[in-house]
Formats: sequence, structure tokens, C-alpha cells
Amino acid sequence: MIRYGILSTAQVVPRFVKGVKESKAGIVTAIASRGIEKAQKMAQELAIPQAFGSYEALCQSDEVDIVYVAVYNKAHYAAAKLALLNNKHVLLEKPFTLTLAQAEELFAIAEDRGLFLMEAQKSLFLPITSQVEQAIQAGKIGKLRWLDAVMAYPNIDHISWFRDLSAGGGVFRGAGTYPLEYMQHLLKAAPETFKGTLVFPEGQSDAQAQITLRFPQGVIGTLFLTVDLDLKKRLIIYGEKGQIVIPDFWKTATAEIQYHDGQTEVLHSTQQSEFVFEIDHVNDCLKRGQLESPVVTKELTLKTVAMTEKIYENKQK
Repeated sequence: MIRYGILSTAQVVPRFVKGVKESKAGIVTAIASRGIEKAQKMAQELAIPQAFGSYEALCQSDEVDIVYVAVYNKAHYAAAKLALLNNKHVLLEKPFTLTLAQAEELFAIAEDRGLFLMEAQKSLFLPITSQVEQAIQAGKIGKLRWLDAVMAYPNIDHISWFRDLSAGGGVFRGAGTYPLEYMQHLLKAAPETFKGTLVFPEGQSDAQAQITLRFPQGVIGTLFLTVDLDLKKRLIIYGEKGQIVIPDFWKTATAEIQYHDGQTEVLHSTQQSEFVFEIDHVNDCLKRGQLESPVVTKELTLKTVAMTEKIYENKQK
């Protein structure tokens, strides 16, 4: 069994643990928080054998093979580096790091020590994502012209640090990785050019973001992200013969192909945890001794981190 240790007691953790339990070869053996009480409480709730009151203690544990890092955004780099320096494989939540230099350093440490390092990007492993890819490759909607993603989080203030840009907060940094990497994955290409407009309330992180991407072969990608509006989250892939509508594309079990002649085709998969497919992939990589995911590659992560950093550098207030 692949033994997971978890850094954080954030709201994503119970869903991740469910995915590990559903996986073919994974088990959660430990969880850590910066305070032992939080770690013990969640360990009891989720039936995790060990709880630690420091990240260092978990990373030094002989009962852990891979560390899942789900701490707040700014701490991603330090927590992942700590795990790697203790010779643990790492699955690091998005956004991977806040800067390209940090990301490159983490991959360099992993390569030097012969460790697996991957950005957590569950959307790319969903069965429905494979079905969408197959539909595109089969030419069902013809030549692709436009990919458009909308992500809205109108009730975001349960995340205490979200409005703090220095803590890694902001709607684009928080959610932009999903559509950026999903589009690159579907198109098998990075954008040739990109630009972004971010809206910052006074003294806060970005509350709205509009990103435009130009991909090879004349394909345009657009992203709109907001915490100010209550909109349906979805990604639509427009082709010359129709479009594919994917609601909640990072976790969904359904999508719909809408043809120009008025016909529709529903895509559907069966799943309980949206995390299990990613976890099965990680487990398979570790069993085979692969140090890089062939799906969420180092190149994909670095290009996405670089784009995100550049857009924030050019932020418009």
C-alpha cells in the first residue's frame, strides 16, 4: 500500500481522504497541523492512525511514503520543500507555488533526490475528461475554435486568508489553474500568447479576473473568474459542428455535446470521489518507479506557474 501523510486540516482534506480510501492501493497513515488539537480531532473524525502537531514530525515519520500538501497557498513551497528534504514523495495542491523560481527549485530537489513530485490536478484524471477528449479526437464537434471557462465563488470568505494577496489569495491564483491546465491538456499545447485583467478591491486580493489565451491553430481560450457574481461554473468547448458543455468541469461526472442540428448527446461516468482517479494515477506512478507524471507533467506545471506569475506582475488595478 502507498502510505499518505497529510499536511493540513483544511476543508479539502476529508474529501481527499475519501478518495484515498476508495483507491486501489492507498492508505492515509498520518495527518499534521500546526497545533496537535486540530490534527487529533481530524484524525479521529477520519480514522487516521497518527496525528502530529508539526509538519516536521510528519515528514520525518517512517510510516509515510508520500505527503499530500494542502496548506494555505503561500505555504505550499515551504511545506513541499520540507517533505522533499525529508525524502518524501509529494502531491502538492494548486496553485503549485507563487513563483516560477520556487517551482523550479522544488522540481530540482525532487530530481536530485529521486523523488516523485506532482501538482494535484484531479480534473485531468476524471473519466468524463477522457470522454471529452475522445469526442474531440473523433471530430464530433469539428475543428475547435474557442474554449471558454467561467468560475464563480460568491461565498468565499470562509477562507480567512483569501482577501490577502500576500498570503496567496485571489480568485485567479486560487482557481485559475483548473481551466488553464484543463485547456492545455485538451489541446495538447501551451498558449502562444496570453494576457489578463485583474480587478482588485482596495487593499485586497483580486476579486475578478479575465484571461485571454491564444493557442496554436487559431484556437482562443478565455477565462472569467469572480467572487462578486453568482454564476454557473462551466467550461464550453466550441467547434465548427457544435459545442461540448462541461458543468463543474473539475469534478463532474457529466457533460453534453450540443450539435448545430439541434441534437444532443450526454456523456456520463460513474464515480463517488472525484479524487480517486488522481490518487490511483499517483499510486501507479510510485509503483512503477516513475518520478514524473505523464499527465500533470513538470512542463505543464511550470508553464502554468509562469503564466500566473506574469499576469500578477502585470496586474491592473
